[in-house]
Amino acid sequence: MRVLVADDEVVTRRVLESTLLSWEYEVCTATNGSEALGILENGPRPDIALLDWMMPEKEGPDVCRIIRARPQTVPIYIIMLTSLGGRQNIIQGLQAGADDYITKPFDRDELRARLGVGRRMVELQRSLADRVQQLEEALGRVKQLQGLVPICSYCKKIRNDSNYWQHLETYLSEYSGAQFSHGICPECYESIVKPELENLR
Repeated sequence: MRVLVADDEVVTRRVLESTLLSWEYEVCTATNGSEALGILENGPRPDIALLDWMMPEKEGPDVCRIIRARPQTVPIYIIMLTSLGGRQNIIQGLQAGADDYITKPFDRDELRARLGVGRRMVELQRSLADRVQQLEEALGRVKQLQGLVPICSYCKKIRNDSNYWQHLETYLSEYSGAQFSHGICPECYESIVKPELENLR
């Protein structure tokens, strides 16, 4: 799991980096908002971002709003780091698109727990994205037969939309994607094949 640590304070950034590495996260760092935005927009993209609220060039909420405006199959889980207390600041950060927040100085156990929530959310979103892709691929392969289908009562050929007559298996393969393996049913064997075999003797 790849985590971005974006903080202009050298000590905080290095402590976070060291802590995350000890928890076996892959870590990349940024020293300002513009650098963080560049990492988030270009690969390899992190799964989770720890964004400091007050950074040079672009603040954390600004970075968050820009990223949320981009179409993403699996959204980046964003945790805002802030020394700003108070309910209004928390609301402002969440309204900017952050998924969670943690106040400075951070508690190691709280940080680990909040990262764990982020990891579970990323894994769930990734799983859902895979399922959606599988469903889209399956729907792309499915064709449905609808309405009245004209069929010859003698030879069992079917008239297609272009007014041509096709064998039943050809028509069904074209409109449903089904594949056919030919065989002989017991009734046809007894009434047709068996008498023909006996005539060959």
